[in-house]
Amino acid sequence: MNHIDNLKGVIFDYGGTIDSRGVHWSEVIWDGYCDAHVAVTKEQFRECYVFAERELAKVRHILPHHNFHDLLLIKMRIELGYLAGQGLLNADSIEPLAAQIALYCYRAARSSVEEARPVLEALYARYPMVLVSNFYGNVESVLADFDLRRYFRDIIESAVVGVRKPEPKIFQLGVDALGLKPEEVLVIGDSYKKDIVPAESIGCHVAWIKGKGWTADEDAQMHPNIIKNLREILDVAL
Repeated sequence: MNHIDNLKGVIFDYGGTIDSRGVHWSEVIWDGYCDAHVAVTKEQFRECYVFAERELAKVRHILPHHNFHDLLLIKMRIELGYLAGQGLLNADSIEPLAAQIALYCYRAARSSVEEARPVLEALYARYPMVLVSNFYGNVESVLADFDLRRYFRDIIESAVVGVRKPEPKIFQLGVDALGLKPEEVLVIGDSYKKDIVPAESIGCHVAWIKGKGWTADEDAQMHPNIIKNLREILDVAL
């Protein structure tokens, strides 16, 4: 990426960008399953992952006060419950496995957040920043738990504003919250389709932190503004 000369503000995605080094969260959770020795295939895991995401979209299991560990525990109970319902898991093992996997994933997220913190500090000292995230209505609690809220002037959360990525409007809301023009804003995200494409469509600069994605197509996708880690942003922005 080239240095951005006219940069005046930054928009960050949250999940996958700050808390997992660009790796799709399904891969982090799968690592947690492997660590807990859950005897299912990757395909069976992906099925329960999708089931839980759809369930969370339909029913308000996650409440505004839930932090990320709370969220993970709820999500793991749903995933493992699905596997038990398919006869792939003993129902008695749901609770202990949910607790083990949730803790594994929470620690992984905290490690990633701490790795990202120096970058956030450096950018915060120079630019106003806004968070734009597809989340469950509890991102404020997640940020508070990780001591991240102070970096962001405003939070644009899909469950609150009623607009979800990849709709470009959610990024326009972020630009408006900064009080800037799109061409003065850098958007940093981990999803090509949900972050990079819509942000570019309204005229923002973009940086794609690209890790292991959900699909082979996204893994194969290329872009001139791919970064391997958030530290590379400092060469572009400072």
